Amino acid sequence: MRQVYFDNAATSHPKPPTVVQAINEYFNTIGVSPGRGGYRLGLEAGRKLLAAREVIADFFNCPDPAKVVFTMNITYAINFVLRGVLKKGDHVVTSSIEHNSVARPLEALKKSGIIDYTTVKADGDGFINPDKIRKALKTNTKLIVLNHASNVFGSLQPAEEIGGIAGDHGLLYLLDTAQTAGSIPIDMKRLNLSFLAFTGHKGLFGPPGVGGLCIDMDDETVLEPFILGGTGSKSHLLEQPEAFPDRLESGTPNTPGIMGLTAGFEFIKRTGLEKIRQHEMDLLKHFIAGCNDLSEIEIYGARDLSRQTPCVSLNIKNMDGGQLSFILDQVYGIMTRSGLHCAPWAHETMGTFPGGTVRFSFGWFNTHEEINYTLTALKEIIND
Repeated sequence: MRQVYFDNAATSHPKPPTVVQAINEYFNTIGVSPGRGGYRLGLEAGRKLLAAREVIADFFNCPDPAKVVFTMNITYAINFVLRGVLKKGDHVVTSSIEHNSVARPLEALKKSGIIDYTTVKADGDGFINPDKIRKALKTNTKLIVLNHASNVFGSLQPAEEIGGIAGDHGLLYLLDTAQTAGSIPIDMKRLNLSFLAFTGHKGLFGPPGVGGLCIDMDDETVLEPFILGGTGSKSHLLEQPEAFPDRLESGTPNTPGIMGLTAGFEFIKRTGLEKIRQHEMDLLKHFIAGCNDLSEIEIYGARDLSRQTPCVSLNIKNMDGGQLSFILDQVYGIMTRSGLHCAPWAHETMGTFPGGTVRFSFGWFNTHEEINYTLTALKEIIND
């Protein structure tokens, strides 16, 4: 059976060969941890991490490579901000289409009596009106946190306009770029971001298990570390080092993963971000056009493709989404994701809760022939 992978919003697959080569390079030529010894290999590992920070800072226009902090994934990066910045009595503004990586820590902080938050509801196409963000602000609002694009419906948010609101009111601004980094240009300065959270394993073509946080703020002491431990620096002190990145990077880093991630960034630079974006959107337009010819298919959002990521959620009338996803996989070898996609707020907003949807998400290595094959499969399933 052939294999067609349409779950790139979860993890991009396959990876560029250079990413695998970079990971192998670590094990074949380095194999040790950075900052844990003054010998040659340890210093070389440290140089690889420094190079990675410089590549990432340049890619996102983060002003200081030392403010590129590596984490296990974007969920950790988001939690670093929410648990490191927010204090008792603070208020947060967020949206109704956030992933659980935002929703769950906010709710936990609220239930603990530390913060309160306001959820701004998206419209029927999954977009946030910036005026509603402005109206949700309170005198004790400290942070706006927003996903750049919905992981379920692909709706691309007006991040720059909302960044202007944050700037006008002196607020911190955290952007979740899980669905956009690697396919949408992101400039921290232009968007007025205090924090940019990213993950390696999606559009950045890196391996699982590595992500990070880019920081641009005047008072860096506002961000308190909540994981403490060894950093390879200031070892004579019992206090966590104050300087970044050590302030937030405790424990042994995932050096092979970071080297693979660097290769992912370099692949994007060689290929061209706009070229990747165009190919992915051509696939999306092709797929949606074919689905629009099938009256039994209901697509959610995705009306303005200029404000869309290469991700679309749909259902077939009178068919359970899990059943559809199962048939596509078992009969046709087409891999999709069904259910709530770790984003129940988004499904409640769009009227697809609790059943969820079947999500198709396309990437650089997908082809138009795969789209045609999938449209044929959907027609057969509908007519069966």
